[in-house]
Amino acid sequence: MSAYRSIACSDHERLELAALRRQWLEVTLTAGDQVGRQRMLPLDVATRDGAEWLLAETESGERLTVRLDWLQF
Repeated sequence: MSAYRSIACSDHERLELAALRRQWLEVTLTAGDQVGRQRMLPLDVATRDGAEWLLAETESGERLTVRLDWLQF
């Protein structure tokens, strides 16, 4: 796994606000098991293992945990 690269503060705030408001987002995942365009509902943003992670739910109800630096808005 590559070294974590911090994301822009504005993107981090956008994710946290979307989780609080239960707002669906369209994002592109650039790494991991679900590469490509995804519509997801952010649930929580957490820090662990030296990286920041997003817990989100897909439209089909699947829960994903993805590194924030794998997301493009």
